[in-house]
Amino acid sequence: MNILFFLTPKAEVAHVDESDSLRQVLEKMEFHGYSAIPLLSNEGTYIGTITEGDLLWEMKENDFPDLRELESIKIINIPRRRDNQAVKVQESMENLFEKVKNQNFVPVVDDENIFIGIITRKDVLNYLAKQLRENV
Repeated sequence: MNILFFLTPKAEVAHVDESDSLRQVLEKMEFHGYSAIPLLSNEGTYIGTITEGDLLWEMKENDFPDLRELESIKIINIPRRRDNQAVKVQESMENLFEKVKNQNFVPVVDDENIFIGIITRKDVLNYLAKQLRENV
């Protein structure tokens, strides 16, 4: 089986760009109900993962600025405490499972590190549960 079976393509995944402001990221995460979101370069490469915790610590560090001030803080300048590790499209299922057990989502990149989508833990678990039900 190929890991692309589980892929949610980039067009269906909310993500943020390095040029976005802290306010834009907060609003996007709130709208989608995400606690973490992929961060991409302006060229589309995967940079890392922004989490609610990253945003909270940044706002605390800046004495909880108002919304207008959040517009001047670029997301690329905010320290990230832990990035979700990405996989390439040719990654083995074993390596994917190793990452998905420790991350809610696994970013998928091509050979040029261009972000092409994510694989969620939920999708993998749903697939495995279905396989278990069918084989019982």
